[in-house]
Amino acid sequence: MNLLKEFKDFAFKGNLIDMAVGIIIGSAFGTVMKSLVDDIFMPILGMMTGGVNFSDKFLLLGTVPSGKTITTIAQAKEAGLAVLTYGNFISAFISFLLVALAIFIVIIKVVGTLTKTKPAPTPSAVPEPTNEERMLELLKQIRDKIA
Repeated sequence: MNLLKEFKDFAFKGNLIDMAVGIIIGSAFGTVMKSLVDDIFMPILGMMTGGVNFSDKFLLLGTVPSGKTITTIAQAKEAGLAVLTYGNFISAFISFLLVALAIFIVIIKVVGTLTKTKPAPTPSAVPEPTNEERMLELLKQIRDKIA
């Protein structure tokens, strides 16, 4: 019975629920970033490099059996060859850079700006006297001259 109560206390703490929500949102953010890279940036990069499709770029690490022609990653894997798919790595690296940029902008810049404490204003050296204070000073000077 005690174990069940401890688990309940652990599972329903506010921090744990906040963390779970953060993980779910992070997962959805990762999906959006993958789509952004795969569906938007990589086609643009491919167009800029003369129509290159990076997801098709690979390097065979073994010898091709005689009489076989390997032109796709699927064919290479079907033939049992080791394949270095550097195009997928380029896509993943661009995705990483975009996520890092988004985190930098949102967390470092925006949250940092919102939580930055403003320094207390420094008082000026000597405050300007008010009209009333000037009149009192004049009256004191007049009194001192008369006496």
